[in-house]
Amino acid sequence: MGLVEQAAQFIDHTLQNEGVWYRADDVESRLGGSLASYGSSIGAVRGTVRDALNKFRELDHDAVAMLASALWGRPRPGSRPVFERRLAAVVLLQSRVGLLGHSDLTRIEGFLRSAETAELATPLVQDVVVPLLNRLDGRSRHKAGAVIDRWRQDPDPQLRHAAAVARAVDPD
Repeated sequence: MGLVEQAAQFIDHTLQNEGVWYRADDVESRLGGSLASYGSSIGAVRGTVRDALNKFRELDHDAVAMLASALWGRPRPGSRPVFERRLAAVVLLQSRVGLLGHSDLTRIEGFLRSAETAELATPLVQDVVVPLLNRLDGRSRHKAGAVIDRWRQDPDPQLRHAAAVARAVDPD
C-alpha cells in the first residue's frame, strides 16, 4: 500500500472512530442526504489531519493533491461521499496551501462543483483559493487569473461565488 493510500486509510478510520450517531444524523439531515456523515466533530477532523501530517511527513505536493482527491471521493464504490472526509480534504489543503500552485485550481474547481454545501465551499475558497492566489506572481498569477475569469462566467454558482471572493480580495 502506497503512502497516499495509507494516509487516506488512517484519516478515514480515525474519523469513523471519532464519530457519533446523533451528530451523523444531524449532518445528514442538515445537508439533505446529499452527503453521508461519520458524525465526527470539526475538532476531530482538524486533529486527525494534523496527526496524519505528523505521521506521514513525506507528503509532497503530488501526494497532498492525491490525498485530497482520495478523501473527496467516495470511500467505497456505490457509497455516498462523506462530509467529514471532504472536510478533511479542505483542512489538508488549508494546512498545505504553501505547496499549491496555479495548476491546482483545476482540482479545486472540481471540489467546488461537487461541494454540495457552503460548509465545504466557503473554507475552500477563503482558506485555500484566496491564499493560493495571494502567493502567486508573474506567469503563474496570470494563468491563475485566467482560471478565475473563466469561473466568473461559469453557470455553477459555487464557481461564480469563488471568483467573486477571489476578485474582491485581489482585483488584479
